[in-house]
Amino acid sequence: MRLAVVGGGWAGLATAVRATEAGHRVTLFEMAAQWGGRARGVDVDGLALDNGQHILIGAYTRTLALMATVGADAGALLHRQPLELRYPDGRGLRMPAAPAWLGFGAAVAGCVGWTWRDRLALMQAAAGWALRGFTCPAEWTVQRLCGHLPGAVRQLLIDPLCVAALNTPAPQASARVFLRVLRDALFSGRGSADLLLPRASLDRLLPEPAAQWLQAHGATLVLRSRVSSLMSSDSGWQLDGQAFDAVVLACSAGEAARLVRPHAAAWAQTAEGVGYEPIVTVYLHAEGGRLPCPMTALLESSDAPAQFAFDLGALGGPRDVFAFVVSGARHWVEQGLDATGQAVLRQAVSALGPAAWPRPPSVLRVLAEKRATFRCTPQLQRPAAWVARRLVAAGDHVEGPYPATLEGAVRSAEAALAALTADA
Repeated sequence: MRLAVVGGGWAGLATAVRATEAGHRVTLFEMAAQWGGRARGVDVDGLALDNGQHILIGAYTRTLALMATVGADAGALLHRQPLELRYPDGRGLRMPAAPAWLGFGAAVAGCVGWTWRDRLALMQAAAGWALRGFTCPAEWTVQRLCGHLPGAVRQLLIDPLCVAALNTPAPQASARVFLRVLRDALFSGRGSADLLLPRASLDRLLPEPAAQWLQAHGATLVLRSRVSSLMSSDSGWQLDGQAFDAVVLACSAGEAARLVRPHAAAWAQTAEGVGYEPIVTVYLHAEGGRLPCPMTALLESSDAPAQFAFDLGALGGPRDVFAFVVSGARHWVEQGLDATGQAVLRQAVSALGPAAWPRPPSVLRVLAEKRATFRCTPQLQRPAAWVARRLVAAGDHVEGPYPATLEGAVRSAEAALAALTADA
């Protein structure tokens, strides 16, 4: 087919690569000046950083397979380690390299900062989730699912995992999606929960190698081109007068709704109903600074915004640069980026102390992705992959079992192509 893909983020790049592999003639359109969408590299005072700190996990099988297809060496580009949630005061847990349930049990048994009652309560809860197939009533929130657990378990494990995976605070987050994430990450096999921390800018993980691969395999790549109109025709669709047999809308939900409204009003209405949650990344500079581990968990509070901090120098990135991540950041975006940066700076000094900062840290840059992910709330209606005849959608916001993650974007691309094949 002559296939148009609208949107050059991870979903669009995945769609273009897999469609080209299948023998289709692909044209990829992106309105921005670079590939990558909401997971892209940025230049900060000459440093190759990212628009936001991202991580992968071992369960991201389709993302890792895509990287391998385009020649991105995951072993060189990603720092792999067992899941570890360690706080500056030494509390936290670490998953050993072991089969899923055995590793989880060992991690819970060895968690620093929990009583034996805390450990037993979590193991009983996890066993119950497994017996029920890691599902629950659709209207449940994570707080409803886990509210009976001891405070230490919720504070040190459930809440940070929830906001990291769903970018939605536990009182508002979908318990059903959270359980799916737990099942695939913690209980689906050896290594599935491993953290894969980028050693390089996100551009090198997928956008750059994917674009090079597509060019080498005959695809047409078009940057700085916003599609203005989508018109149906006897043979398929026309984008700004250019004829295609089929179209994949891998752009944002809002852009897709704008294009399809004349052809699928109900789909457009559903897409426009998706709400969003921001993520703020505060980059600090501190000469000679050092975190306890490459990814350090932090306790969030009303005046301490960040949930995680990353030592980029320890990961092979710029030395003396640290990324502090504020997920579920709507309140802090409303306060302003300067205020958020200063709050994170105070949190960094207070939580990590002089052992981490031989010299005082300073704010290097504060970046906000205001529509970073959809708000993963109970019974959220997400737009379907199938829109109309030979017109499908891809993106982490499209209907599926996962929250807004890189893996969700890649899997949505594969689902969109499967829908097109079934529609052919």
